[in-house]
Amino acid sequence: MADRMSATFPVEFRVPPVDAVALETRAAELATRSIKKAAKVAGLKLAIAMMDLTTLEGMDSPGKVQQLCRKARQPLPGRADVPSCAAVCVYPDLVPIAVLALAGSTVQVAAVATGFPSGRTDRATKLRETQLAVAAGATEIDMVIDRGAFLAGRYGQVFDEICAVKQACGTAHLKVILETGELKTYDNIRRAIRIALLGGADFVKTSTGKVTPASTLPVVLLMLEAVRDHYLETGTMVGVKAAGGIRTAKDALKYLVLVNETCGDRWLSPQWFRFGASSLLNDVLMQLEKERTGRYQRPVDFSAD
Repeated sequence: MADRMSATFPVEFRVPPVDAVALETRAAELATRSIKKAAKVAGLKLAIAMMDLTTLEGMDSPGKVQQLCRKARQPLPGRADVPSCAAVCVYPDLVPIAVLALAGSTVQVAAVATGFPSGRTDRATKLRETQLAVAAGATEIDMVIDRGAFLAGRYGQVFDEICAVKQACGTAHLKVILETGELKTYDNIRRAIRIALLGGADFVKTSTGKVTPASTLPVVLLMLEAVRDHYLETGTMVGVKAAGGIRTAKDALKYLVLVNETCGDRWLSPQWFRFGASSLLNDVLMQLEKERTGRYQRPVDFSAD
């Protein structure tokens, strides 16, 4: 591999192969853990606090973003015990709308950048897009890696781009989207995680939500193991964001078990673990109301956005 990365970082990027059987077996075992009663309620509330509500469609409008921001600020009106969500994620041109709608709240404003979702544009444009989003008030940037470059073995190019975007973020946090469904193998995913960690990612994220499969328990377990090992090696904590395909409260609790059993209590915080799944919120709210009243609510009792 005759590129800058191999010349500069010959050891760190020789990642070991993944034992797929062991990884999938461990994920399946942890998925059987049962959480009941008060612990379940606490887990559901924590899941809400970890959610990034997202709208990334061509038909997005200021009104839709404002409504999503209202829901992020107060997911269940009248219930002061239900926390706000972690962030609202939008396209860069809608960042000012979200900033205004979320003023005075704890909800962060995230923006996708770097040619989302494909990542197929020139670096200058990617950096300019990042800088404009941050200047408009985004406190988090969700960048996509160039999967074409990665799959062609141009790892140095991917690494350099992450470093450049991290610098363009300034004080904003950088979430690096790997699009694991396109990387295909656990070995590729582990290599991409390592590149992102050494490139300065504040979070590693599974998916754009535009590709299937998106988030899976084995993939997120692999990410959690990687950030845990990175912390043990460097003393630097990095977060994990599970995005795409997580739709039920039951699934969310399974992911929280993964976090607790793999990384421990320190990662059980919106600062270090996120869900990128807007469709998940209503199911969690329904489960919370069921725990409170003993009855399941109707989906129409909760706003769609």
